[in-house]
Amino acid sequence: MDNNKVLAVVNGREVTGEDYNLFINSLDPQLKAYFSQNEFNQDIVNELVYQQLLYEEAIENGVDKEEDFLKVLEKTKQSMLKTYSLGKLLSKVEVNDDEIKDFYDKNTNLFQKGESAKASHILVEDEDKANEIYEKIQNGEDFGKLAKEFSTCPSSQRGGDLGEFQKGQMVKEFEEAVFSNDIGTITKPVKTQFGYHIIKVDDKSDASTFSFEESKDKIYQELKRKKEQEVYNKKIDELKEKYKVDMK
Repeated sequence: MDNNKVLAVVNGREVTGEDYNLFINSLDPQLKAYFSQNEFNQDIVNELVYQQLLYEEAIENGVDKEEDFLKVLEKTKQSMLKTYSLGKLLSKVEVNDDEIKDFYDKNTNLFQKGESAKASHILVEDEDKANEIYEKIQNGEDFGKLAKEFSTCPSSQRGGDLGEFQKGQMVKEFEEAVFSNDIGTITKPVKTQFGYHIIKVDDKSDASTFSFEESKDKIYQELKRKKEQEVYNKKIDELKEKYKVDMK
């Protein structure tokens, strides 16, 4: 919303688009996303008016002159100045594409992707039930429908789909069944600590290296974090020399 837009006037004081935007940005992410669906929300304007009414009464009653308020105001000012100063200091930190590419080229071992697979399963507690379901699949019944009907795993709602996982993420027996079979295989019931699984191997991928484009954002965040820490540490060392610190 335009910061200069006047939304209401309370006792001669304007409630503006800037107030509206500040209020929106102060909300938690979920509420912010909800209220940001439309450019204008009357409920927010109403709330801003209510807050302005409280402000007007507080000024009229001299609350802004009370000792307790002045103490809170000073603490709030200190907190805001600390946060603002830190943000201003770190805003100078920059990471360019050459630095990102150089880091990637020198640290390709950090971007290795192990063997991975995609699989679906039907999980039941009883071995006989697992064998019965396996026979149904062998007789042509649909795996996904049987998963929705019989599987006790939350993945049942997706037809048993577990999505992609890397080697080492699943329990040993399950993992061995997946990685030792070809794509398209539907295994006989496999016993694990969770019960009996009928597993469908949907896809498998060999170990590989994440590309530069896939890794770029992650590297940027890591380099930026390191640079920010270095700038922060350097500044603190400078300030320790400038101002006396007496640890108790």
